[in-house]
Amino acid sequence: MTNFIHPAVKNFVAWDYVVFAALFVISSGIGVFFAIKERKKTSSRDFLVGGKQMTCGPVALSLTASFMSAVTVLGTPAEVYRYGASFIIFFLAYTFVIIFTSELFLPVFYRSGITSTYEYLELRFNKPVRVAATVIYIVQTIFYTGVVVYAPALALNQVTGFDLWGSVFATGIVCTFYCTLGGLKAVVWTDAFQLVVMLIGFLTVLIQGTVQNGGPNKIWETAKNGSRLTVFDFDTDPLRRHTFWTIAVGGTFTWLGIYGVNQSTIQRCISCKSEKQAKLALYFNLVGLWVILVCAVFSGLVMYSHFRGCDPWTAGFISAPDQLMPYFVMIIFSSAPGVPGLFVACAFSGTLSTVAASINALATVTFEDFIKTCSPNLSERMSTWVSKGLCIVFGIVCTSMAVAASFMGGVVQASLSIHGMCGGPMLGLFTLGIVFPWTNWKGALSGLLTGIILAFWVGIGAFVYPAPSSKALPLYLSTSECAVNNTEVIATVTPTLPPFRPQLADSWYSLSYLYYSAVGCLGCIITGLLISFVTGPIKGEDINALLIRPVCNIFCFWSQKYKTLCWCRVDHAKKTLHEGSTKDLHKDDAKKAEGDDVLKNGPDKDIQDHIPGYNPDEKSYINTSMESESSF
Repeated sequence: MTNFIHPAVKNFVAWDYVVFAALFVISSGIGVFFAIKERKKTSSRDFLVGGKQMTCGPVALSLTASFMSAVTVLGTPAEVYRYGASFIIFFLAYTFVIIFTSELFLPVFYRSGITSTYEYLELRFNKPVRVAATVIYIVQTIFYTGVVVYAPALALNQVTGFDLWGSVFATGIVCTFYCTLGGLKAVVWTDAFQLVVMLIGFLTVLIQGTVQNGGPNKIWETAKNGSRLTVFDFDTDPLRRHTFWTIAVGGTFTWLGIYGVNQSTIQRCISCKSEKQAKLALYFNLVGLWVILVCAVFSGLVMYSHFRGCDPWTAGFISAPDQLMPYFVMIIFSSAPGVPGLFVACAFSGTLSTVAASINALATVTFEDFIKTCSPNLSERMSTWVSKGLCIVFGIVCTSMAVAASFMGGVVQASLSIHGMCGGPMLGLFTLGIVFPWTNWKGALSGLLTGIILAFWVGIGAFVYPAPSSKALPLYLSTSECAVNNTEVIATVTPTLPPFRPQLADSWYSLSYLYYSAVGCLGCIITGLLISFVTGPIKGEDINALLIRPVCNIFCFWSQKYKTLCWCRVDHAKKTLHEGSTKDLHKDDAKKAEGDDVLKNGPDKDIQDHIPGYNPDEKSYINTSMESESSF
C-alpha cells in the first residue's frame, strides 16, 4: 500500500475568525433590528408571515439562499470533481420546477388565504389527511435540517480544527436566536444578506482558482481531457446514478417536492403582498438558482484542474469527498489571511438560511395545524409567544439531529434522498387534491401511505445495500503526482466472504436516489385515484372551485365545451377563485357530511378571518398597486 506525504495546510488565523464571526454578528443583528422595529405588532400573523406585506426582491433572495445551502457549497463541487459536470442539467429541472410551482400550486395556496400549506388538505379532504401530512413534513424537515447543520460544521472542523460539535451548536443557537426575535421578516432579510455572502465566497474561490491554474481555457481543456465535460448521457437505465434522464426527470420530481408544496417555500411566497409579487419572487429566484448552480459546477472543474495529478481523497489527505472544497480553499488561499474565513462564512451562510427557514416553517405548521386547532381562543399576544416558544423548541431539535447526519454519508445524496422519500409522496398528495377533482379523502390518505411505504422501502434498502460500484463509479482520479513516502506500508488483508445481498439489492435498491421522489409521487397518485374510484369519487358539484386548478384549460384552450367537460362538473365558470370562503366550503362539506360523517372534521371558520386586509378586487393584501391575476 502506497503511503503519500501529506502536504502542509495552514489553519485559521485571527483575520479568518474575524470574518467568520462577522457573519454571526450581522445575522443576529438583523434579528434584533426586526424585534425592535416590529415590537408593537404582536399578532402571530405578523410574526409567521410578515403581515403579508413582503415584496418579491427579498423573498426571491431568501428562497435562493435557503435551498442553495451548504449542501450546494460543499457537495456540488465535490460531485462535479468526482463524477463530471452533468450536474449542470439541474438547470432544466429547476426551470420546470419553478414553472409548475408558480402556475399550478402557488395560485391555489395564495388565493385560499392559508398560512400553513396543510390547511389546504383539510379544506380539500379532511382533518386526518392534514394531520398525517403535517407529521410527515415535520419529520422530513428535522432530518434534512440535521444534514445541513452538520455539513458546514464538518468543513470548519476540516480547515481549522475547531470543535465539530461546538460549531454545530453555535449554528443552532444563532438561527434560533434571530428566528425567535424577528420572525419571518428577520429570516427573509437575513437570508438575503447570507446569499450575498455565498456569492462573494464562490466568486472569490473561482477567480483565485482560475488564476492559479492557468486561466479558463486551461481549466476547460483539463476538464475535457479528464472526461469531466461529458454532460449529456442519455442512457435510460434508472439504476445509473446521474444521467440526463435521472437529473432532468428525477431532479424535477425531487425539487418540485421541495418547492411546489413545501411549507418553507410556500410560506414565504404567500407572505408577499400580491400573487403577482409571489410569482415574480419565484421567477427571480430561478435566476438565482442558475447563478449558484453555475458557480458550484465551475468550482468543481477548477478544483479538478488543481488536483488532477494528486487527488487528496484517494491519497488519504482528507477523509470524505465533502471535505474537498474547504481543503482546496485552504491551499489556494494559504497566503491570504481572512479569505478562508470568507469561504467558511459562505458555507455557513447557506446553512444559517436553510436552518432558519426550517425552524420558522416548523413553528408555523405546528402552531396552525396543532396548537390553533386545539386552542382556538388564544389571544394574539399569547399566540405570538407560543410561536416564539416553538421556534426555540425546533431550534434545539434540529440542532440535535445533526448527530444523526454524521452517519448519512455524502451531504448531497443524503439531503436529496430525505427530500425524495418524504417530498415525493407529499407532492403526490397535493397533486391529487389540486389536479384530480374526483379524489376523495380515502384515496388521498391511502395514496399518501402507499407513497411513503414505497419511497422508504427503496431509500432504506439503498442505505443498507448500496448500489454496485458499476452504477455509481466516480471518474478516474490520479495520484501520480503525489509525493510518496519511501517507507513502505504493508497492509495485511484478511480474506472475508462477500456480504449477503438479496435479489432486490441489484435492481430495486440500486435505483438512482433522484428517482425516490418520483416513486413516492407516482405511487401516491395511482393508488389515490384507484381507491377513490373504488370507494366512490367525489362529485364535482361538491367541490369549491377555490381548491382546484383547471390545468385542462392549457390543453383545451380552443374549446369552452371541452374545458367544461374536463372540469368534471367543478363550476370554475360560476365564480372566481377569490370568491367564497371557508364558510362556503363548510357549507359544501356539510352537504357531503350527510353521507360521510368523517367530513365533519372540516373547517368551520372564515378563510379570511386570520388574514385581514385582503382585497379581492386587487388580489392582494392591502395592496398599493393594481395587479392582474394570471390563470390558465
